[in-house]
Amino acid sequence: MPRCRGASPAKGDLVMKQADNTALSLRGLSKHFRSTAALDDVSLQVEPGEFIALLGPSGSGKTTLLRLLAGFDLPTSGTVMIGGRDVSALPPGERDIGMVFQHYALFPHLTVRRNVEYGLRMHGWSRTKRKERAEELLGMVKLGALADRSPQQLSGGQQQRVAIARALAYEPKILLMDEPLGALDRTLRVEMAEEIRRIHRSFGTTFVYVTHDRDEAMILADRIVIMHNGRIVANDEPEALFVRPNNEFVAHFFAGMNVVPPEHLGLSGSGPIGFSPAAVTFSQPDEPHVVLECRMVDRLFFGERIQVVLDTGDTQFVAHVPTLAGFDVEPGTTLAAYISRVRLVSLSSH
Repeated sequence: MPRCRGASPAKGDLVMKQADNTALSLRGLSKHFRSTAALDDVSLQVEPGEFIALLGPSGSGKTTLLRLLAGFDLPTSGTVMIGGRDVSALPPGERDIGMVFQHYALFPHLTVRRNVEYGLRMHGWSRTKRKERAEELLGMVKLGALADRSPQQLSGGQQQRVAIARALAYEPKILLMDEPLGALDRTLRVEMAEEIRRIHRSFGTTFVYVTHDRDEAMILADRIVIMHNGRIVANDEPEALFVRPNNEFVAHFFAGMNVVPPEHLGLSGSGPIGFSPAAVTFSQPDEPHVVLECRMVDRLFFGERIQVVLDTGDTQFVAHVPTLAGFDVEPGTTLAAYISRVRLVSLSSH
């Protein structure tokens, strides 16, 4: 029976409308390999133009999830919606996605320009349109002057930009990136992360980026999805996850916090307490605080900071002291450590 004008839409209509307005919608996505659940009931919404990082340790399910998005594997259950269209059973070439891998996969026998044009030729673009689009893209990734070189004549960072330009050439709805900076040295990774961020802002395409590197994720992403044991355990903006993690795993893995039972801080409560190593000081603060009598076990030099390992007898934790602060206390020394109560975070253990 038709609905009367002004009646509330059916629940199914609301779900479809929400899916139509999102770049990517995952619903109850699972992937089993025999008796092992590599991905377990994952649901996620990604808005158009967002930069999402899938972050997690090895075996967390992030690469399995990316393969399901790309169409390299099919889900055991659940759906993948791209631009409001169910693509769960479609092959990669019919999903309107671009992909960039760690090992760029550029064609060594083609010039930089021809590499960028390659996907356009597969999509039936004319020679003139291909050339115009390639020149436009190479200009946007700052490689216009190198269009006639071969990939072997480029640096690793330049090759990465060619791979991104090629993947974006035919304007896919989503660009998937699988640890694209993993083969670069640390300095170049930071530079390329900044460049990828600039490219994302220039194009406005939805990016889904897989990494195990926390710093990369924080530099790049509008939102970070943290995975563990095949599930999403946190999903928020980088600063929110870092300052106020919601559970013990995220506090350890992402925020780098000390996590201790509340009674070891002289507090009551059932869940663990997290606090940043930077929250520990050795001079008494004015605001309410906890104080711990402890012995310095070790000190480790990390350039800009010194990591101090402390032992209370009940628990060990670490403090970070700026190198320029002139902290000259030696291991074996007994001292008082202070933590402002506002810097303590109550965590769930799951």
